[in-house]
Formats: sequence, C-alpha cells, structure tokens
Amino acid sequence: MKADIRVALVGNPNTGKSTLFNVLTGLNQKIGNFPGVTVDKKVGYSKLPDGRVAEIVDLPGTYSLYPKSQDESIVFSVLADRANPLSPDLVIIILDATNLKRNLLLYSQVADLKIPVIVALNMMDLAKKAGTIIDVSLFSKNLGVPVVPISARKAEGIEQLKTAISYANKIALQEDSIDVRSIAPQLIESISNELDLDNPYFALQLAHQHETLKFLSAKQSDRIEELEKEHSFHSQKAQGAETIARYNFINDLLYDTVKKPDTAGDETTSNKIDKVLTHKIFGFVLFFAILMFMFQAIFSWAVYPMELIADAFVWVQNTLHHVLPTGPLTSLLVDGIIAGLSGVIVFIPQIAILFAFISILEDTGYMSRVTFMMDKLMRKVGLNGKSVVPLIGGFACAVPSIMSTRTIENWKDRMITIMVTPLVTCSARLPVYTLLIALVVPNKNVWWFFNLQGLALTGMYVFSLVSAVVVAWVFKFILKSRERGYFIMELPVYRLPRWNNVAYAVYERCKSFVLNAGSVIIAVSIVLWVMASYGPGNRFEKIDQKYQQSQYKTVNADQLQKDIASEKLENSYAGVFGHVIEPVIRPLGFDWKIGIALITSFAAREVFVGTMATIYSVNGNADNMQSVQQKMHQAKNTQTGQPVFTFAVAFSLMMFYAFAMQCASTIAVVYRETKSWRWPAIQFAYMTVLAYAASFVAYHLLR
Repeated sequence: MKADIRVALVGNPNTGKSTLFNVLTGLNQKIGNFPGVTVDKKVGYSKLPDGRVAEIVDLPGTYSLYPKSQDESIVFSVLADRANPLSPDLVIIILDATNLKRNLLLYSQVADLKIPVIVALNMMDLAKKAGTIIDVSLFSKNLGVPVVPISARKAEGIEQLKTAISYANKIALQEDSIDVRSIAPQLIESISNELDLDNPYFALQLAHQHETLKFLSAKQSDRIEELEKEHSFHSQKAQGAETIARYNFINDLLYDTVKKPDTAGDETTSNKIDKVLTHKIFGFVLFFAILMFMFQAIFSWAVYPMELIADAFVWVQNTLHHVLPTGPLTSLLVDGIIAGLSGVIVFIPQIAILFAFISILEDTGYMSRVTFMMDKLMRKVGLNGKSVVPLIGGFACAVPSIMSTRTIENWKDRMITIMVTPLVTCSARLPVYTLLIALVVPNKNVWWFFNLQGLALTGMYVFSLVSAVVVAWVFKFILKSRERGYFIMELPVYRLPRWNNVAYAVYERCKSFVLNAGSVIIAVSIVLWVMASYGPGNRFEKIDQKYQQSQYKTVNADQLQKDIASEKLENSYAGVFGHVIEPVIRPLGFDWKIGIALITSFAAREVFVGTMATIYSVNGNADNMQSVQQKMHQAKNTQTGQPVFTFAVAFSLMMFYAFAMQCASTIAVVYRETKSWRWPAIQFAYMTVLAYAASFVAYHLLR
C-alpha cells in the first residue's frame, strides 16, 4: 500500500504504544525485521480524515535516546538517519497521563531533534479516575506542539489524533526544551561544522553514540572521536548534566499544567494486589495454579472443535477417494498432503487456547509480576532476572524468545539464556504432547475436577522449565565472565485485558503457526509420500505376485489390502531408511515408522504428527479413512501383537521431544544472534544427547 505520510510511534514501555498502533491500523499491518538487525518492526496503515494514507511504524519502547540494548538503539537510528527507509515525516510521542514526569524525558529528547511531533496523551481515563487534572491547552502551549488526549484501550480520541496527523505539514517546529549548546559548546560547534549540521542536539547525540551508528562512515566516526579528545568530552558527565536540565524543564512544565490530589500515604490498588500475587510463597502457588488451569483448559475446552476438525478431514479424504480417479496423484493429494496437514490443523483449537491465556496474562500486567518473582531464583542458577522474559516467551516459540535476549547486557547471562530457552515447551511441541497423551492417558477426572490428561500436560510444561533451570545451573560453571548482571523492570498497573487485542494476538499466532508449519508439512508430506509409495528395484512387484497366490484367495479383502499396504510400506524407500536407523532407536522403544517421523521432524517438531498421519494413511484403507489418533491407537507391533504406542513408548517419545533440538528456525536464529556456528552446534549436540538419555531412561523405567 502506498502511503502519503510516514508516522513513527515512540514511547516508554507500558504507555499503550502497541495498543494505539493496533487501534490506528486494525488488521492492516505486517511484522518484519528492521534492516540489518533481528529486531521486530511493526508497520501498518491508517486512513486519515482528508483521504490520505499514513504509514504507521511502531518503534521499540525506550526510556531514553541513550540506548541500553539493541532494541532501544533502533529508535535513535530511525529518527536521526534521514536516509533510513523508515525515517518518519512525523513522530507521535505517547505519554502515560498517569506518569508524565518519567515519560516527558524521552519527549524532550525527541522534540529537540526537530522532527515534527504530536503528543498523544494516553490513559486520560485513568488519570481522571485518579483525580489528576491536566490543562491540555496550556500543556500544548508550553510544549509548542499539538497535544491530543486519548484512551487507546477505549479507542477514545483516535479521530482527533488522525486529524492532527492530517495537519502535520502545518505544524511549526517546536522550541528547544533545554539549552543543549551549554552542555558541550565547543564540541557541538566543532561537530556541527565538520558534518554541516544545523541541530545542536543531533551533534551532541553523535558525540555520545557515533561508535554504534551505522549511518556514519568510519572516517566520520574517527573524526568525532578526535574532536571528543580535543575538547576533553566525558559522555557520562554530559548525560548527567543533560538529564538534570531536562528534569528542571519537566518540573516547571508539570507545576504549571498538572494538578494532582493529595494522596500521601494512600496505597494504590496495584500495590495492594501485588502483596498477594507477588508473595514469596503464595505468589508461586498462584502461578502454578494458573498454569494448571491453563493446561486443563487446553484439553477440556478444545475437545469438541478438535473432533469437528478431525471428522471434517476424514470426510474430505473419504469424499476425494470416491470422487477422484484412483491413481498416484489422488493418493499424493489425499494420503500425502491432506493427511499430513490434518495432523497439525486439528490442534489449532489447543494452540489458540494457549495463546489466548498467554496474551491475557501479558495484557493484564501479570506476566511482568512473574518475571519479578522469578528474579531471585534465576540468579541462583546463574541467570539474569531478564532471562525470565525469554523463558516464559518460550511457551509460544523459541525464535522470538532468543531474539529478545538482546535486552540482557551481561554476555554470560545472555548466552546461558540462549542455550536453555529451546528446552522450554513451545507451541510446536503441543501437538506432539497432546496426541501422545491422548493415546495413553485416560480422559477422566481425579480429585473431582483435575483431568488426568491435563495433569500430564502440566507436568510436561513444568518439567521443561525445571530442565531449563538445571541446565542453566550447569552452564553457570562452564561459561566464564566477570560481568555482573542486573535486573531493572517497571511493573505496569493491573488492567482488564483488551479482548480485541487478545483476539488479534490469537489470530496472528495461529495464522503464523499454520502458514509456517503448513509449508514445511506440505513439502515433507510430498517427499515422504514418494518415499513411502515407491521402493527400490522390483520389490513392489514381488509383493503383488506373492499375494496373488492361491493361499491368499480366502483372506478377507480388507485384511488382504491392509497386509499388502503394510508390506509395501516396509519395503519402500521410507521403510528401508527406517530399518537402517531402527537399531539405534530400538533401545528407546521406537520402531522404524517412528524413526522416520523423528528424522522428518528435525525440520520442525510438529511435523511428527503430519508424518505419522501420512505413514498411516499410506498404510491404511482408502475406504475406511480415520483420524491419525485412531490409526495410531490401533497400530500393532507385527512381532509381539501388542500396541505400538504403549505408555512407556509414548512417554519415551515425549522425553525425546522435550529435549531434542528439532527446529531448523531456532538453529538459524541462534547462529544469527551469536554470529558463530559454534554455539548452535554445541546446543544441538547437548540437547540430542539429553534427548536420547532421557528417552532411554523413561522407556526402561516405565515398560
């Protein structure tokens, strides 16, 4: 979509910036990476009252233009580099009306860059509720920029904000917040003359950040360094002087424009709730109870939609087998592609429930409390409190979680977090776990309302967290670093979840899961169908000749067809390959069919389900299509006559998938974040060894 104006959203964390972005753009948005870095960027489009289209760029949250992480460094790079493809024509600064003093520091810095600015005064409803009175007109006059009071959560004031964007080209450049030149007058003048700059604050920022700014040439950066030495410039002292001057400006502004009620000694509602939710004992008990409820819901609430999806796929497969002519293309479509997809799409209800819970916990502010509570525990095993964010995020997906470790300044803490995050149970493992648990764990309640299957799933998630913590403790003694980590985090106030945001988050995550997993599964299903439908030499011809002999004439037609299909599958390319690796995996309780699924799912874990669906469809009866769970439940060991998927085998498989690094995307992102193949190789090796050992122990203890 072609835009007439580009608008950047800038603000502190927890000011409602992402909520405003969603309200302005609706579903008309896309997520990618900023050029050259693995930082998420969100871009959307909004139609303005005058008919023009605005491109909205949601920049990472930051407290200051002086970055402490790669995410925060993006903000100044985008705002200052006019050659940046995302350089904005207008900046909307989102201020939390209940916490203006802290928010205005960032505003004063951005405003002094002389980019046209609009202030979105968010959470006005909460400010009024707290008795805070803001003279918006005087506030706007003193700042010299348009100020629009809004409530992003309630979509109030959004049309007025769009109108203000429409008049952006008529906005006069704001006055300086402070006398920037007084901080380092000679250096600012020298840099301005050297680089032909007309903005003193931009020159000062170059003095602070020139070593990390990619839009400066090496020659320019070296020249700025020379000028710093020539004028005896001390960056930290200059930042301190600037911050003091800015807060003097902010204090004067707030004194004239904001009146707050006398609440000395009053305790906020959030603090009262935190006394319970972050209690050193009850806090952990409540968190565990929430996890149990979440996983109980994943099983109990998803039963009916999953049955409907499974029945729909069976009906489609049956119909296509009867409608389409018999042949390889029909078999490829029905027994390969559709069977493979059905094994994953059937789990969308469970994944949607998981993401809905995670989104609600984040939206209410509770997830921030979890990271706060886990800080002390993390430090004991050699991690930073900030490591909790990637670990909790690992419930959804390890890829963005590993990318989020950029906020951890300490090298050792960051590397340990990267190495253990893939151990946390992600959404790709959920289809594998729920399928196997449903096969061997009875669907019944214990202690009145605890479902056994839900308890088993809860156990796997808790086990993954414990495993990650134990492995982190081991890495604590392996990796050496003298740096000290620290954890500073602002706890947002508790709020009701925004249900439209929750719905959108569920939609986006499910869509991403289906598209990402679906593309891999289709590719794997096609290759697997070919390998399972054809064999080396004339093996298939010999099998056909064998079953044409007279002794097989009396065998039931359905049974005969099943026996032929089973023998052909065993003699196919896939079967031959499975038998080659079977001696290695037999001590784990796995047969050659499971072995094929283990290999194919190294691309992505959820491919295991699609692989089993394809294998058992190729091995099945075209006139009696069943869901993959039913087929696996009926599968028998040809030598013992016992079920293939016993309790021991199922839990052995779950132990393998709990530890094995079966995700090509995770390996790629670890390489990208560490800039070396050494770390993903170490990670792959230790996780594979752990997977084999855990699976071996589980099988021999439970059989």
